[in-house]
Order: sequence, then structure tokens, then C-alpha cells
Amino acid sequence: MATALSVAVLAAGGIGHALVTGLDTGITRVDPFKDMKNRPQAGHGMNVLVVGTDGRDRITAEERQKYRLGGAPCHCTDTVMLVHISEDRERASVISLPRDSYAEMPEHTDLNSGKKHRAHPVKLNAAYAEGGPGLTVRTVESMTGVKIDHYLEVDFTSFMRTVDAVGGVQICTPRSLKDPYTGLDLSPGTHELDGGQALQYVRSRHIDGAADIGRMQRQQRFLAALIAQMTDGGVLLNPVRFREVATTLLGSVRADEDFGTDQLLALAKAMHGFTPASSEFVSVPIGDMGFPVKGIGSTVKWDAAKAQKLFQAVREDRPLSPPKATTPAKAPRTAVVDVPPRTVRVQVYNGTRTDGLGRKVDDALRATGFDTTRTPMTAAGRERGRTVVEYDPRWDRSAKSLAAALPGAELRAVTGRGGTLRVVVGSDYKGVTAVRAEASGAPFEAVTGDQVVCP
Repeated sequence: MATALSVAVLAAGGIGHALVTGLDTGITRVDPFKDMKNRPQAGHGMNVLVVGTDGRDRITAEERQKYRLGGAPCHCTDTVMLVHISEDRERASVISLPRDSYAEMPEHTDLNSGKKHRAHPVKLNAAYAEGGPGLTVRTVESMTGVKIDHYLEVDFTSFMRTVDAVGGVQICTPRSLKDPYTGLDLSPGTHELDGGQALQYVRSRHIDGAADIGRMQRQQRFLAALIAQMTDGGVLLNPVRFREVATTLLGSVRADEDFGTDQLLALAKAMHGFTPASSEFVSVPIGDMGFPVKGIGSTVKWDAAKAQKLFQAVREDRPLSPPKATTPAKAPRTAVVDVPPRTVRVQVYNGTRTDGLGRKVDDALRATGFDTTRTPMTAAGRERGRTVVEYDPRWDRSAKSLAAALPGAELRAVTGRGGTLRVVVGSDYKGVTAVRAEASGAPFEAVTGDQVVCP
């Protein structure tokens, strides 16, 4: 989707039809809207249902072994995202729908058996297996009240080839990411992922207790990084390279009949300034992560009230992320940490002769989410040149989150310190860096793409 939308720069530069004509000839066409009745009323902007399936027919034997893709496909949707393009074409909102969401499937005919089914409860990803794109669209429209304008389906092969065509994607992680099922194995730091590694990254769901919620967050972070690569990596300004990328993606997807060159150019006319900051990401609010359904098992049940507000905002074409404060300088980047700052208890000590510095640091740490005592104290002894974070070794992960907010601070383990971390502020203090947790086991609040890409 990022590739399709980013035609803008090229079209604005006068390349237009000369470049994109013919790109849509390789798209496999489907008709997900055939015979659909009683659909939601159209809102403002454009809504695209993007699904990722586990199709792997064109993957080589070597790739199957290397990236652990040897299992039999379930012929279901591995990923479901609703992408809303604002009417002014200046914003893209990506809403992740958990594949295990509790859903009421409309009355339909099973594509495999030909048997007619009455409306019944299922997991969302089962809609594709029973009724293909058409039933998937009907189910999502029924759940969200949002009218779908276009349908785009990407499989494992098209995903891998597209990532390779853009030259790989940069991903950052503050901690190790290992999944024995997909073979993902990333150390803390920044990594350049090729197509196969990127597929491992977005598929992994056995890294921690966050399961599918953590996976959706990584998928959203990946999309933001892909947009950054497209806009900053020279793809858009190189016609030959752009055509290669677009041909790779569009030549191996399935889409509705009306998704083609004219739609790409219509988007292009107004989206020449699209950047990661133009995109925003959110997951559907969850009410129950383990809602039991007889004959189906554990499902993910949405928070009905919050979900209704979310999709109402989509229908009304309103931004999902909070407005950013306007400042003359560039807003500071938020550091991604392992442990949520709200769970980290902090006592601040002023180790300098600067009056009020302890209160200043306490307030700054609290503003970025840390649970400070609000009673800063004066450190005994000589003036400290360097800021130190003292912590009990049992709270080492919390200490790393705190140190990320205090660039240059020394980490010092003190056995028996307990659960409250101590910050002794030195004369090298230059300010607090905003931090947020990578995954907290609950869906994100809406964030913009520039907040989740690598610094």
C-alpha cells in the first residue's frame, strides 16, 4: 500500500502516466463487492481493506527452509488492516484488526463445500477461508460500520519481493527478539532486514506474552519504516527503481476491479508531500483478550464503546492520533524502551549545587511517564559530575528504561536497593528524553509513523 500511495512525488514531477501506465496489468482481479446489499453509508475519504494471507506457492525450497515457511497454508488472513486515506489526501490511518477477533459472520455460502450457512460466530480470519474476499469485506463492514472502497490482498511472496526491491527496511529494537517458530533472532539495536527477515519480523507472535497484540504493533512499526524507506531512500526519485518496486508489488497482489492506474494517479495529485508523519497507526481497543466461544475456543473481543468511537472517527475522516504541539523547532524523538515508564518508581537526588535542579528533573521524568516520588532530595557528599542511575540488579530492565531517558547517565547496580530506582543528578545533566514502551501487552494508542521509526 505504501508503494501504491507514493506515486505522488513522481506524478507531481511530471512523470505521471508515462510511468504508471501498465503497472496494474499484472494485478490478479477479484470482485469482493459482488451482490453486496445493505452496506454502510459512505463516509469521507477512502477506505482500503488490506489483508495478508499465508500463500507461499512461489517461495523457493531454500527460502522455505531458511525462513521456516514449510508448513501447510491455512488459506486464511494472517493480517487484517483497515487503511483510511483522508479526503484531503494528507493522512493515512492504519487500523489493525486482530485476526482472532470475535466476529458475527453474515449469512453466506461456503466457497469450499457449497453449503449455505446462517449467520454465526467465528474468528475474523475464518471469513476468508469460508467465503474469500467477499465474505471478509462483508464481515469487516458489519463489525466496523465502515464502507470499504477497495480491497488489496498480499501474500508471503509479494511481501518478501517488495521489501527486497526497496533495498530492505531498517528496524530498531531495545531488547532481544526471538521466536522459535519463525526463526526470528534479533539482538538489541538497529537492523537492516531483507524480505525474508522482514517476513519473520511481522509474523512472529511467540516472542512474549503480548502474542498477537505485540505482533500487530511490530507490523505497524514495520509499515512506518517501509514508508520512511520509500520517502527517504531515493525510491521515489528514481523512476527506474520506483517502477521495479511498483511492478514487484502490484504484479503479485490481488485487488478489486477498480483499483488501478487511474486510482493511483488520483492519489498522486495530492500526496506529493507524504511522509512517515503523515501516517498514523492504532489497534482496535480490546475488552477481553480471552473471550471463550463454544466450538471456536478463545477469541479476542473488542471494547464495544471504544471501538465505536474509533470507527466513528474513521467515518468522519478525523485524525486518530492526538494533535502535535506546534513548536518552532523539530519535536524531540521518543526513545523506545522495554519496560513501560509508568511501572518504574524513581527517587531523584540533586548531586549538584544548582538550586531546584532536583525538582526540575523529577518533573521532567514524571512528564514522560515515570512514577517519581515528587519529593526530590539533596545528595550527600561532594558535587557529582556525572548523572548516575542506581538500581537493584533484580530491576535491571527498569533501570535501562530509566537510563534511556537520561542520555549519558551511568548505570550502577546496588544489591538490596529494592524496587525504587535512584537518580543522582550530576552537572552533566542536559535534559530528559521522552520514552515509551515498545509493547505493553495492550493495544497502542494511536501513534504517527515518525514516532515509531528508528532515530
